[in-house]
Amino acid sequence: MVTSSIASGFSLCRTRNCVLTSLCFFRFCLSVGIGGDYPLSSLLMAEMSCKETRGSFIAAVFSMQGFGILAGSAVTMIVTKVFDQGPSRPLDYWPPEDADLAWRSIVMFGAIPAVLTFYWRMVMPGTPRYTALVEGNIPQAVRDAQELLGISLDHIQWETPPEPLRYSLFSKEFLRHNGRHLFGCAASWMLIDIVFYSITLFQSKIYESKIGDPRSYTACGEAFAVAKLQAIMAACSTIPGYWAAVFLIDRIGRVKIQMMAKLFPAQFRSTSHGLSGAFGKVGAIIGSIGFIWGRSNGFGMQYFLIILGGICLLGCVLTYFYTPETNDRSLEDNESEEEPDERPMMRRSPANGGVVSDQHSESDSLETENPFHTCPTSL
Repeated sequence: MVTSSIASGFSLCRTRNCVLTSLCFFRFCLSVGIGGDYPLSSLLMAEMSCKETRGSFIAAVFSMQGFGILAGSAVTMIVTKVFDQGPSRPLDYWPPEDADLAWRSIVMFGAIPAVLTFYWRMVMPGTPRYTALVEGNIPQAVRDAQELLGISLDHIQWETPPEPLRYSLFSKEFLRHNGRHLFGCAASWMLIDIVFYSITLFQSKIYESKIGDPRSYTACGEAFAVAKLQAIMAACSTIPGYWAAVFLIDRIGRVKIQMMAKLFPAQFRSTSHGLSGAFGKVGAIIGSIGFIWGRSNGFGMQYFLIILGGICLLGCVLTYFYTPETNDRSLEDNESEEEPDERPMMRRSPANGGVVSDQHSESDSLETENPFHTCPTSL
């Protein structure tokens, strides 16, 4: 991500076709990195948190997107103000050199967050759940839990993991057990990104009456006006909305806020989340092309926004019928084909390696320091 962000700023040439070709290549490379990090970020938080607070932790990770939008707008406003030296734009406008330097500088600023987090991501251990459930290395999982949670090794108890799943991602068994959930997650994500990216990418068109005639601005001046409007929207709407979800998600449920990162077994969790995110970007493409097509065919902005509202309602319907509620549900419930009530659980103490019990009540699990099932009372 660091290399691709910097390389995007050094896109070849200044002519339109040449710049677009080289920029598309570098942005594709950047998307490969983001496509891997995007699902991992939320899933790391999901697998390192307990079921009582998992929803708010995952929502907090996604809420950083709002601060990213605000930071990006702030950087754009600062850079364009620095480079805004030219006269108003003539009808036969050609981007001046200061505008060319401005957009390249803005793009390269995207490398800074990746640089700041690079070291910690490299030294961060795998999640105890993945180590125990997929790799089958319980002693290492317990040591990782001790390091991450700061719990004494003598006080950690865990449930014996079930047998690893014997089917692959591209199999009938996966479709039978997880196909419905994957469809619901991917389709809902695609629909929401049709709306999200349509509104985000074309804010200058949606709020054209507030920005004014683009020809009255310099290139940097127009970018400044759009970035200022986007910053206002992020501060007054996007960020408060994200944090409302953080505080409400564990109270009103995950389905109502469309948080679906807990639906899949550990063996397929990251891949399924990544596939759903990929369908989201397909939605972004559909929304972008649809907006351009609609505007070129005379669709008014009011009708376009009504269509986006209908897409939001369709996403609500798909979420309701195709995704189950995961509030108060342990991630380990996804690891077996049996019903949770029929699944025997065995907790072992690393101090003596013996079986503590093969049955335990909900109150027992809430009172023990178990990093794989619920919040320890000391945290």
